Amino acid sequence: MATQTVTVARIYLRESEHALPALLKLLHDEEQVLGVTVLRGIAGFGADGKLHTASLMDLSLDLPLIVEFFDIQERVDLILQHITEHIRLPHVISWQAQVHIPQD
Repeated sequence: MATQTVTVARIYLRESEHALPALLKLLHDEEQVLGVTVLRGIAGFGADGKLHTASLMDLSLDLPLIVEFFDIQERVDLILQHITEHIRLPHVISWQAQVHIPQD
C-alpha cells in the first residue's frame, strides 16, 4: 500500500457563531476542496470556560462543531490563509498525516 503525506486542517466552531454556512460555501465553491467533514459535538468548552452540552432540556443549542479537511501542505496553507481573511476563525489547528492509497 502506497502512502502520501498530507496536512489535515481542523477548524473549531460553535453553532452560535453562525460561521458554518459561509465556511462550507468558501471551501466548496471557491477553494474546491475535495472533501470536508463536519462533526457536531455533544459537549465542549473553549477559552471562555463556558461548558456547552446537549441535553433534552435544551431548546437552543450552542454545541461545538469541528470542520476537517486535508490536502497537500501548500494547498492547505493557502486555503487557511484565504479563509481567515474572510471568516474569523479563532481555533484552527493542522498536522501532518499519511493517506494510505490502495494499490490495484
